[in-house]
Amino acid sequence: MQAKTPAQSRTTTTDLVLPGETNHLNAMFGGELLARMDRAASIASQRHAGCATVTVSVNHVAFTHSIPVGSVVTVEAAISRAFSTSMEVYIDVWMENMLGERTKATEAIYTFVAVDQHNHPVRIPELLPETDLEQSRYDGALQRRQLSLVLAGKLSPHDATELKALFTELEKG
Repeated sequence: MQAKTPAQSRTTTTDLVLPGETNHLNAMFGGELLARMDRAASIASQRHAGCATVTVSVNHVAFTHSIPVGSVVTVEAAISRAFSTSMEVYIDVWMENMLGERTKATEAIYTFVAVDQHNHPVRIPELLPETDLEQSRYDGALQRRQLSLVLAGKLSPHDATELKALFTELEKG
């Protein structure tokens, strides 16, 4: 199985925010945006895995700016790290007003698992980051994964080597 780059999974969707997709403040419903992010992340994960994938978790979402009705919304998703059967997908959401001014509105991290026709997990290709941003996200993904596993009770804090290294580094200052 040949390794892939984040660029090979990158998925970009662009659409308008319509009045029926907004709340009483004329801003996009968060659930509508989450659905758009999930679809883009699903496509990115399937491009990387070469098979069906399923959403396992939404690990992080930061709604930095509300997105007003009439805005152009661009969702960019790419694999940030691949493990044996699961992968982390990093999502950036941009909004653009009628003047063409672009602002980052949201970022999120989802986890997907590749599955076969019987919904059993299958192995996926390794990921080879190419840019500084891709490398930074790749490096951080192992820490994020270990934290999720510790919080879920699936990994002992003692065995979370990347987290221990992070905290040791922070203590040194």
